[in-house]
Amino acid sequence: MNELKNIKCINALSLKLLAMALMLCDHMWGTIVPGNQWLTNIGRLAFPIFAFQLAEGFSLTRSKGAYLKRMLLWALVTEIPFNLMVGSSWLAPFHQNVLFTFCEALLMMWLLDWARRKNIWLFIGMIPVAGILGYLLGTVTFVDYYGCGILMVLLFYLTREIKYSWIVQLAGMYYINCQMLMGLELTVGPFTFPQQGLAVLALVPIWLYNGKQGPSSPAIRRACYAFYPVHILALVLIRDLVLSR
Repeated sequence: MNELKNIKCINALSLKLLAMALMLCDHMWGTIVPGNQWLTNIGRLAFPIFAFQLAEGFSLTRSKGAYLKRMLLWALVTEIPFNLMVGSSWLAPFHQNVLFTFCEALLMMWLLDWARRKNIWLFIGMIPVAGILGYLLGTVTFVDYYGCGILMVLLFYLTREIKYSWIVQLAGMYYINCQMLMGLELTVGPFTFPQQGLAVLALVPIWLYNGKQGPSSPAIRRACYAFYPVHILALVLIRDLVLSR
């Protein structure tokens, strides 16, 4: 048991920085270096890590309302840079940035948390309700990763404290990414598999998470939030002002 604990060597900040780096690679592929397929391949690992951290953050925060408001604020701040990245326009009504996905996932976790405080049977009954409602909400509002993104967050939220959670997470991640999202196919030797299936590999750093926060301060937290709109805007400017010449 002690050997297993020693293997878990990644704190929350390190996990977040890893996800940010992977996200940057994916967005670089989508803007300034589109020919480098490996960048978007490894970028598939970013969203599950963020989804896991959102579930952790919601479960541990002292103010769920403040958490949701902060996420919504940064979602609004990011929307125009995101629109410029994905649609080269100030308005892209059919694709919203991932922070809106997280806002909707927070609402579903809040619903489940309310049910849990009432009684266990209500909580169990609300699990499929939250899953279906979250999937439909994410799909009709065109948020990033659509309803599947919300299901991924709920998967990590619901498996936080259950025994053998890794089995459920592995099965859930496989189904969501390889059966529901799928996307482009990759071929390696005789094997062909959906590109989005690479997201399952995000479970490796997630399982190495040691439950510790790591260095933390309001400045670090704001910097992590700001990284999302700032790096997108920087990539858009490089694409439009430099590479277009």
